Amino acid sequence: MAFINVSFGKIHYEWVLPNSFDTTPIIFLHEALGSIGQWKSFPKLLCERLQTNGIVYERQGHGLSTPFDRERTHRYLHDYALQELPELLDALEIKEPVHLVGHSDGGSIALLFAAYFPNRVANVVSMAAHAFVEEITLQGIQGVVPNYSLIRSKLQRYHPNDVDALFSAWQLTWQSDEFLNWNIEDEIRTITAPTLVLQGDEDEYGTSDQVWRIVKAIGSKAEGRIIDNCKHIPHLQQEDVSLELIEKFWKA
Repeated sequence: MAFINVSFGKIHYEWVLPNSFDTTPIIFLHEALGSIGQWKSFPKLLCERLQTNGIVYERQGHGLSTPFDRERTHRYLHDYALQELPELLDALEIKEPVHLVGHSDGGSIALLFAAYFPNRVANVVSMAAHAFVEEITLQGIQGVVPNYSLIRSKLQRYHPNDVDALFSAWQLTWQSDEFLNWNIEDEIRTITAPTLVLQGDEDEYGTSDQVWRIVKAIGSKAEGRIIDNCKHIPHLQQEDVSLELIEKFWKA
């Protein structure tokens, strides 16, 4: 268990396969209600497969990192991508271009970081990322909110500092009037790194339009893949398929 200080507070992070390979690490970026533990074994399996090391970390307000000290706005993904992540890489003295693997919110953050810091990114894998707001996303969130009491204890195991603040920030921000027009398609047109965009065909938080519009915005450097029999978490619900697709992309 390790912590490092940035302007957002203390960030909890862990190395994956430390000292096993002399390579640029993969930076794993978790989902909206995610943490290090919620990745399960996927980071280790992917790093072993690609023979590289990695870093998993918890953004402010998540896991064991510093709880929120400011109100979340409709720009929160930009804040994480353009402020917190660069500060984290600087604090860890990682100067070479990194590989980014992001899921859901983490996928959107990876895309934003790659767009604004092209010289700091080797390649990007986004899984179930959002580039714009869809009705299916809002409906998915609205379906979870009434059942929060049923999932609170499970989430609290991963977010012991203030799970209620995290859940509230997630659902209130996405359902706010300011967020309805949130869209990063124009911004990600500047991405130059090879990018793989993955999504499950049964994703309850987004349609396949997310994939194809992200690919269209980035252009020839991007490729999209829809994973069959998969909902919102490809790396857990279709782990083997996700590993194979990322390995194929990586080698290409």
